[in-house]
Order: sequence, then structure tokens, then C-alpha cells
Amino acid sequence: MTRSQRSTGLLLVSGATVLTVLLFFAPRTTTATAKKAAVAVSASTIEMYVNMAKKGLTKEMVSEAATFSGAAANDSLEMFWLKHKRPDVAAWYSEQAAVFAPSAVKWSAAGKRYYTAVQFCRDETEVPALYQSAIRCLKNSLKLDPTDNETKIALGSTLVEGSQDPMEGISLLREVERTDSNNVKLQLAFAFFSVKSGQMDKAITRFKKVLRVDSNYMEVYLHLADAYEQTGNNEEAIKQLEHYLSKETDVTVQLKVREYIDQLKSK
Repeated sequence: MTRSQRSTGLLLVSGATVLTVLLFFAPRTTTATAKKAAVAVSASTIEMYVNMAKKGLTKEMVSEAATFSGAAANDSLEMFWLKHKRPDVAAWYSEQAAVFAPSAVKWSAAGKRYYTAVQFCRDETEVPALYQSAIRCLKNSLKLDPTDNETKIALGSTLVEGSQDPMEGISLLREVERTDSNNVKLQLAFAFFSVKSGQMDKAITRFKKVLRVDSNYMEVYLHLADAYEQTGNNEEAIKQLEHYLSKETDVTVQLKVREYIDQLKSK
């Protein structure tokens, strides 16, 4: 099992709450080909994948989707596709809801849906379209509310990961940092970028700052443990896992974490 597989597995056993929080910020891995192609992708590209997904529906699913109508149809179809494990298509319907009734909140939600969908994307050719759709929606949100730091962080992260001009994203994140340096999502974004670039000392500093701001952000202890392990400091990694255990109440998760602590102790 690779490090990334092991780390992800440890996080996923932490249940729906941890998973929901981490999915927006977890480091994504895309191929170099997808990264290079992440520019100049049109909205019609996403529609191509949406249409392909529709063609793959069973008769029963088509009948179910046909029951949704009226002003709330897009919201209902978004939930329908989430239920059927297609967050990319769900994101498209979230965008349609924003087109139908534009607001900063709706555009931001759609952008974040697209960004999250990258995590589950099975077809690497779709990744650039997802990133560009996220960028499009998040920029539309900021046009309506340029003061929304949460959306700025989301856009900055998307630009870093899914465009050929990552410094544009970094600049946006730095802009937020100048006025809201204790923003937990901002610090997590910087921490994950540091992890991806192998700068573990910087990642550790960022993760620690998150805990200074919010000591109950318990899944950060898992990331800290992983970062310390990657630097060869298993003793500190164990301490972070024990901190996590002191806050975790799920028995299954406790067993998994203890098993890993035992593995670290045996090294």
C-alpha cells in the first residue's frame, strides 16, 4: 500500500463528517496530461460528459429523473446524481440552478461542487473540464460578491491545481491571508500545497496553526501525523495520532488508528 493510499484510508474510516470536511481540501492527484490540458475548456465539454451519463441511465432511473420538474428541478436532479455517485453531473445541475436564479451563494456552491468532483473523477479526460467549470462558477460568484473569502480560497485552490497559471491562485490566497490570516480553510489549503510539493516543514507549521485557531479540528491531527512520519519523526507522529484518539468517539475508527500506532511503534 502506498503512502497516499494508506493516508486516504485512514481518513476515510473517520466517517462522513471527516470525509465531508476533507474532500474540498484533500490534495488531488491528476496526470500530467490532464494538467496540461486544463486550459481553454468550454462549458460544452462538461455537457458532453453529462449527456454521456444520461445515456447510461437505466429505464428505472430515467423514470425517477422524469418526476422532477418546476423551479426546484435542478436541485432535485443534483441530489439524484449525487445518489447515483456522479458528483460531476450533480455539479452541472448545481450550475444550472445558478444560471436559473443567479446569486453569489449558488455560483459558489456550483464551483465547489465541480472542485470536489475531481476527487471522484474516473476519467482523466474530464478533469480539465471540471477544473475549468469550477473556475468559471467561482469567478461568477466573486463578480456578485467580491468580498467572500471562502469563495476566494476555493478559486485560489482551483487555479493552483487546475490551471497553467498557479501563481494567479497563490496571489489570490495571499490576498486573503493579508486580511484573514487565521482562516482555517486558507491555512489548510497552504498546508496541502506544501505537502504536494514535499515541503513537510512548512506543511507542519500550517497544520499547527489550524489547531491553534481551532483545537477541535481533529482530522488535522491525522495530517500532522502523516507529515511527521514523512520526515522520519515517528515519535511525533504517534503523539499526533494519540491526540486524535483522545477526541475520537467512534470505536471502529479508534481501532484503526491504534493499529496504525502499533505499526509505527514496531518500526
